[in-house]
Order: sequence, then C-alpha cells, then structure tokens
Amino acid sequence: MAEITAALVKELREKSGAGMMDCKRALSENGGDIEAAVDWLRKKGLAAAAKKAGRVAAEGLIGVAADGTAGAMVEVNSETDFVARNDAFQEYVRNVTKAAIASGEDVEKLKTASYAGGGTVADALTALIAKIGENMSLRRASVLKVSAGAVATYVHSAAAPGLGKIGVLVALESTGDRDALTALGKQIAMHIAATNPQALDISSVDPAALAREKAILTEQASTSGKPAAVIEKMVEGRVRKYYEETVLLEQVYVVDGESRVKDVVAKAAKDLGVPVKLAAFRRFALGEGIEKKEQDFAAEVAAQLKA
Repeated sequence: MAEITAALVKELREKSGAGMMDCKRALSENGGDIEAAVDWLRKKGLAAAAKKAGRVAAEGLIGVAADGTAGAMVEVNSETDFVARNDAFQEYVRNVTKAAIASGEDVEKLKTASYAGGGTVADALTALIAKIGENMSLRRASVLKVSAGAVATYVHSAAAPGLGKIGVLVALESTGDRDALTALGKQIAMHIAATNPQALDISSVDPAALAREKAILTEQASTSGKPAAVIEKMVEGRVRKYYEETVLLEQVYVVDGESRVKDVVAKAAKDLGVPVKLAAFRRFALGEGIEKKEQDFAAEVAAQLKA
C-alpha cells in the first residue's frame, strides 16, 4: 500500500477543499491515488465538483494580438513577477505574439520565426535571458483564424495593453460588420475569462470527462434510495447542470446574468442581418498546470550554513 505522506494529504486538500482527516481517509481508501481520492471525496459529498485549480508556480505574461480575421496568444514564463513588469520582457512577449499570427501555434516553429529587430524568436529570448539574468521560456501558443468575420482578444489583470495574467481569443465567423463582431467577441472573451468553460458546445465535451461525471452523479443519486427510473431522471438533470456550468454556449452570459451565450450570438445575428457563428475560443491562464515549488527558507539557510 502506498505511503500516505503529509505532502500527499496537503495536495489533496488543495485540489478538493476537503478536511485533513477526510483527505487522509480518501487517500488510504484509494491507495494514494490523488485523482481517485478526489472522486471518492466527491461521491461522499466532501469535495466541491471540479474545483481542482491548484497553486501555480510560473510567473510571466500572457500576450494576445489580433489582425482582423486572425489572432494569436502566447505564454512566456519567467521566474519572478518582477521580470514580468520589465519593459524589455513585455516588448519581447508583445513581439512574439505578433510573430505567432503568421508562424502558427507550433512553439518549436515559432522559435525559429523571424523576430522584430533581427534574428529569431529563440535568439531574442537567449539575449533577453543574458540581459536580465533570469531564466525564461516560451511555453505555448495558440492561433485562431476565420475566412470571414473577426478574431477578438481580451486580457485580464493587464500589465500593459495586450499583456496580462489571463488571455482569451474568440473567433466569430460572419459576413457582418467587423467592428460589431469584434465588440461582441471581446464581450464573450470577457465572459470566458470569468467562467473558464471547458468546451464550446455539447458535442465537443470530452467523452471521458462526461463519463466520469455521470459515474459520480449516478453514485451520488443512488444514495437517495429512490427507484432506478427516478435516479436516471435525477442524473439527466444534473448532467444538464454540468453542461450549463462547463459548456460555453450553454452558460449564462455574465454580462447580463440572464441570457445564454448561444442566445446572445443568435441576437447578434438578428441585429446584423446575417448569420454569426461562434467558431472557437482559447483561454490561457498564466502558469496553469505548473506545480509551484515551495521553498523552506529556514531549511535553505541551514543548508547553506552547513556547506
């Protein structure tokens, strides 16, 4: 059986929000498997559904840029937030974002793209690292394009125009007025920054995630003691709620707090007199998915004194 360490219990507490003893028991029941323990806690009603945003390590900036029917977004990481406020670092992120529109979202290809001022994107990063004296990395990029319409952008917690902690791209396909489409796209992008949807529409929901959710909902409903037919209806209702929470077009629009996003798009099409399709979106949050390295400064100093 896997050893249930304090660090493992702490990690589960951060992912689930459950109490220490509940986390310890969940890990013991599931052989130390974090994800299985989260599911176990949820089935017991001891953890909030899908609230797993852990602490993140990376500093740096998200950059966004658009050029009519194309838009790009990049994440460039640094070791400290101090560097993210550096003018040279901000200029680099801004230039790389613009380069990505033409180069595409393949990071390795982007690194070889020409950089404004000479050399390649990778060369410029190497020079910046040497100048500032802190490690940095071009982590990821995303590009959206439409044949007709607009790609809109939004950054949250902006450090400078087009640079911030959360970035969003929204692609709208339409022959309607581009300024109107861009304005709509920006409002939808602001909604996405706030709600973090996991899928564009119901058909694009990850089948594995849906199956996992249904299994958890079914087990939760089965504890009610109600007949199987009633439990099935209960699960159907909770799945609809799941869609409303995670699917962009099914979400309640945060701008007015009443309409569904799909209805907002439909109204825009009616106002413009032409079809409007919300074709795609991308959302980057700085450092998401990167574990934070916690430092014990007392231990670090003690180790240095012993050296």
